[in-house]
Amino acid sequence: MGKITKTAVILSAVPVGGAMRRYLTPDAFVVACDAGYRNAVRLGVQPDLIVGDFDSAPRPETTGKTIVLPHVKDDTDTHYAARWLLEQGYTRITLLGALGGARLEHSLANIATGLFLAQNGVEVLLADERSELHYLLPGTPLTLQKGDWQYLSLFPLQGALQGVTLTGVYYPLQNAALTADYPLGVSNEFVQDTAQLSCTAGCGLAVLTRADG
Repeated sequence: MGKITKTAVILSAVPVGGAMRRYLTPDAFVVACDAGYRNAVRLGVQPDLIVGDFDSAPRPETTGKTIVLPHVKDDTDTHYAARWLLEQGYTRITLLGALGGARLEHSLANIATGLFLAQNGVEVLLADERSELHYLLPGTPLTLQKGDWQYLSLFPLQGALQGVTLTGVYYPLQNAALTADYPLGVSNEFVQDTAQLSCTAGCGLAVLTRADG
């Protein structure tokens, strides 16, 4: 018998539209982080857990499980939720409401949280209405479906991304290196139904984006 996949969705505070319901599978354990409980209302879902220090929204009245965090702490509310889910054995986690918004630093912090999960063996995805973010790690090839995505971009995280192979796209790569000071991997395009990505060292962020307009 294969290993059971435990699926979870983290709802952070950036407002999301109803189209994001497509990421809510019936088996997903839903965690709302601080003002993320407002996204739960927008999506018509009852969170299984609410966590936060409630500095960006009042603590909601609920009979469900709530973890109240201190205001002074190292983890962001979203990172705490990610760490909690990892400790509970969740192996597929999607973050919604984690990108965009008024504070760029929160998007960057959530990308870092996604990397933390990926490096701990979680299949992780960050999504908003126009994009999806996936992580590329050594020894773990990544296959991405074209679907209705227009662009595929690849950026290095944690230094250079080495031994990059990228096929199924207009600008393929073979044993290439991507560095943080030159965006060689931006705005590639699919030429096949799927693209295959792999690397030998470093960590990469693969971004799928819809067409402009």
